[in-house]
Amino acid sequence: MCLGIPMQVVTVLSEHVAYCQGMGKQKNIDMSLVGEQPVGTWVMTFLDAAREVVDEDKALQVTNALEAVNLAMGSDATGIDELFADIIDRGPQLPPHLQTEVTKE
Repeated sequence: MCLGIPMQVVTVLSEHVAYCQGMGKQKNIDMSLVGEQPVGTWVMTFLDAAREVVDEDKALQVTNALEAVNLAMGSDATGIDELFADIIDRGPQLPPHLQTEVTKE
């Protein structure tokens, strides 16, 4: 399985390559699929290639989810709740197209 890693452009090296950082790592990322991006742009990377430009909020959500997985896989799961502060106090929600089905019953 391939997981997308959010990374932020630090330096534009060429039209197709940018030096990026995220999740404690720094790498040269192939930008061919998203085009040249300015410094500060967040991208979702898969196998060292940017596949999507995302906003900072989305990058933070994905980073938090990946950090939670890392914590859950370790022996100390302390701090997971803080990584999901946006959803911890609410129950599951159906997607809009299914919510209408529930109200019909």
